Amino acid sequence: MTVEGATVLVTGGSRGIGKAIALRLARLGAARVAIGYFRSDAAAEETAEALRALGSEPVLVRGNVTSERVLEQVAALGPLAALVHNAATGVIRPALETDERHWDWTLGANARALLALTKVAAPSMPVGASIVGISSLGSTRVLENYALVGTSKAALESLVRYLAVELAPQGIRVNAVSAGIVETGALEHFPNREAMLEMGARNPVGRLVTPEDVADAVAFLCSPQAEMVRGQTLVVDGGWSLLAGA
Repeated sequence: MTVEGATVLVTGGSRGIGKAIALRLARLGAARVAIGYFRSDAAAEETAEALRALGSEPVLVRGNVTSERVLEQVAALGPLAALVHNAATGVIRPALETDERHWDWTLGANARALLALTKVAAPSMPVGASIVGISSLGSTRVLENYALVGTSKAALESLVRYLAVELAPQGIRVNAVSAGIVETGALEHFPNREAMLEMGARNPVGRLVTPEDVADAVAFLCSPQAEMVRGQTLVVDGGWSLLAGA
């Protein structure tokens, strides 16, 4: 199936990569685009207005993506043609400077939430529907201060593989997109932000990955053309991870 005329959900959909994905699915004809967000009502309303301008009905789902209240709202959306778990958070510091609270928070929001969302959404998702988790290069490469987030993204990619096999008999595809370094507000939390931006631009293409690049990859995985793509992590980094010195 396609997302045209259907309902889709994008967590972390009010800003950055998530906003680009939400708008891309709206342009593909999604009738309702639910966006999950945590804090910024202003950003969510701005994205909602952009969705209306594209002819889609926005639904705002505010709160912690792992909370029962948010999961109840997701269940109430009805059948989803696409579920994109883009919301991410985490503690950016050396591994030995973290504690159990940091671990639980990061792993919960970035990996466990995908399972929780899938458990409430999958039973009503139609044949041909798609679930996509947004990962990052830190799942396989060691980035400074990224131990917890990188571990959570590795867990996300592993979960994607298990869910892909488990949900295939129901006709639901599950995949991930691993984005290179993208200049969004999330980078403000990195003490080495400028160095990361410089590193991200040192790829064969010679520019940073944009939110729209990631959205295009998600759109493909949510399309019928990706019917036989199951449990894969599609890397969108301009070839950065291919370089021996990267």
